[in-house]
Amino acid sequence: MNVLVTGGAGYIGGHMVLALLDAGQKPVVFDNLSTGFRWSVPDGVPLVVGDVGDHELVLQTLKAHRIDAIVHFAAKLVVPESVSDPLGYYLNNTVKSRSLLAAAVAADVKTFVFSSTAAVYGNASDKPIAEDAPLSPLSPYGSSKQLTEVMLRDVAAAHDMRYAVLRYFNVAGADPAMRHGQSTANATHLIKVAVQTALGMRSHMEVYGSDYPTRDGTGIRDYIHVSDLASAHLQALTHLSEGGESLVVNCGYGHGYTVSEVIDTVRTVSGRPIEVRSAPRRAGDPVSIVADSSRIRARLGWEPRYDDLSKIVEHTLRWESMLRERNFRF
Repeated sequence: MNVLVTGGAGYIGGHMVLALLDAGQKPVVFDNLSTGFRWSVPDGVPLVVGDVGDHELVLQTLKAHRIDAIVHFAAKLVVPESVSDPLGYYLNNTVKSRSLLAAAVAADVKTFVFSSTAAVYGNASDKPIAEDAPLSPLSPYGSSKQLTEVMLRDVAAAHDMRYAVLRYFNVAGADPAMRHGQSTANATHLIKVAVQTALGMRSHMEVYGSDYPTRDGTGIRDYIHVSDLASAHLQALTHLSEGGESLVVNCGYGHGYTVSEVIDTVRTVSGRPIEVRSAPRRAGDPVSIVADSSRIRARLGWEPRYDDLSKIVEHTLRWESMLRERNFRF
């Protein structure tokens, strides 16, 4: 199967490329390299450098590579940034997704997997949240993804397209074989920031909000290993290619950790101190959000392999150490 992976030179998309290669599929990467890296694309995998909003280039790529399916990761994804730049997020995440869908229709691509987010739920309760929960995003980031979900649903109905929407929670970790990991400059992922602080790459880190109604006052999140997330996308793609019905599923482990618990785990795994400073809550951040992942387990038979916070931290630590040794610039 020829699969176009938008954002395939980035963090999550890059792991999807590896999953496709491991499964014997043929990925084609489409990326503008704004946060992705040319060096991260494996040898032999075609890379088209361009913007998903460039309708003609996308259409040309779909036809030239005889694409059977699209897996769409390309997006802006920093919640606080979306609050200060809503128009930029609606342009990049919604308007350009509309252009990509139009190209898919024009090229008669009938299979589409969309990488969405738990941010569409907003401020969830302290219980795991299921896919049929009300959607009430707190940020333009979440809203931009929700609008794309709606477009995809309507386009699929009108053009006989099958699709999967994967709402993932907090992604972390790196490929266990160290083929790929989070390498973006100034990334805001909690585990990456904590690991960089432990390694001395940052003098300190900040915790945004210590007065939440949680067990230690810091926010609670469901952390999923990036390789498990990639396998979920691969299983969704296989499901659709074999004639399965369209579906919307959560990607998470079903249990959460507080920010303080994550930092303590990084301290333990690394064996190093981490200086933490308190900062005000960030706009758009929910108190707690944990996945009910029963649907993806039941419908796709998805079984995570790395549901272990210490293992996620270990893989992140190894990747960051390797990047530093190779003198990559962040």
